[in-house]
Amino acid sequence: MDIKKLTIRDVQDGYAKKAFSPDELQAEFAALIAKENPFLNAYLSVFDPSTLYPIPYTLYPVLAGVPCAIKDNILIEGTITTAGSKILEDYRASYDATVIQKLKKAGAVFLGKTNLDEFAMGASTENSAYGVTHNPHDHHRVAGGSSGGSAAAVTAGLTVYALGSDTGGSIRQPASFCGVVGLNPTYGRVSRYGLIAMASGLDQIGPITKNVYDSALVLNEIAGHDPRDSSSSPIPVPDYTAKLGQSIEGLRVGVPKEFFMEGLDPQVEARIREAIMKLEQLGAKIGEVSLPYSTDYAIATYYIIVPSEVSANMARYDGIRYGHVSKDASNLFEVYAKSRAEGLGSEVKRRIMVGTYALSAGYYDAYYLKAQKVRTLISQDYNRAFKDFDVLVGPTAPTTAFKIGEQSDDPLKMYLADIYTAGIKLAGLPAISIPCGTIKSDTNTDLPVGLQIIGNKFDEATILQVAHAFETN
Repeated sequence: MDIKKLTIRDVQDGYAKKAFSPDELQAEFAALIAKENPFLNAYLSVFDPSTLYPIPYTLYPVLAGVPCAIKDNILIEGTITTAGSKILEDYRASYDATVIQKLKKAGAVFLGKTNLDEFAMGASTENSAYGVTHNPHDHHRVAGGSSGGSAAAVTAGLTVYALGSDTGGSIRQPASFCGVVGLNPTYGRVSRYGLIAMASGLDQIGPITKNVYDSALVLNEIAGHDPRDSSSSPIPVPDYTAKLGQSIEGLRVGVPKEFFMEGLDPQVEARIREAIMKLEQLGAKIGEVSLPYSTDYAIATYYIIVPSEVSANMARYDGIRYGHVSKDASNLFEVYAKSRAEGLGSEVKRRIMVGTYALSAGYYDAYYLKAQKVRTLISQDYNRAFKDFDVLVGPTAPTTAFKIGEQSDDPLKMYLADIYTAGIKLAGLPAISIPCGTIKSDTNTDLPVGLQIIGNKFDEATILQVAHAFETN
């Protein structure tokens, strides 16, 4: 049994055929993680299988007994949840996130918590206070971010599936870099309750899996309305596996022309063009579409709105209520200042300062208010596109995984890694990244390329249908 390749369906088949027991499988994964995680740093904490609550395996629900990994900004009651930050290194969650409650009800088994850029702020998992996560395809390269630990764990076979969070591309970009499937649901489709907030108007939890079918299965379990999340949508949740296997003949697929301009690696473009040709061969009707505001202004808009929300959300980490407290403080002001200075990393501090500036008197109208107006124009870009097309396709990232340290000293260059993903978040749309081939690195390593499929709001079923057709043909 090669547990590295197991999918959700494989696990259930194995249980049904009594090829292995849940206890045996958990022990195998624990041993594998102990052996390989020191080289990858995908997990920040690993749970002792003996402490996991017992699960009845009589009816075999879809996810019952299936091991999974959880990004370390999603709360699991009683476990350390750091969000990749020193300021929360000893914080133990006092309740379960809604997605965790749903997975527990479905019988999931939690292997541990995965690494991430501190408070999900980054595109490479180099900003983690607990060390960089290495790409399983090339340990000298990043796994992407901010859900790099989850993507690396799935790719390396250290879990069957994982949960991540996506604010500007943090599920899709690491999925692209690592060669797995990453789904960002529509904003409001999955509850954010129990997700440590970065930018509340954009954050969304989603699955990272080995194939599209598993992505649909996990989304079936975690999607749905939650009264504890004010942004949660009451729109009914369909069965996301229902359209898998259906033909995409006649489906209208739009290709944003701005996605293929300066900055896109020519080899990545070649793989994406080949993927679009494959969709056409499967019967899809391909057409060009323009998203001028999304492409030209998405990054600038994103990096005004997000730091503004970050500055508000990070105010709670003050050294008083929970988290790191400075031992050198002699008065209340020093408690605040020194606790935050010692506990927060440079990227978090950078975004707090940018956001505070953008929201300050005299600059609110010039920056934040204007950014919100441009966000509306970006949404209108996509609304026009979806009048003519069922889905849009293009690259997930402009490059393959870059080398560790290659971009960490240039924040602007790092921010441009989100150029094809941030606009989608500003519009609140669902999108999925799926592998669509590889290119050779300078060391002759095969590096994955991700194809991004973008859908209209709450139409995850169609992007999953297209992704599945591409994956299985």
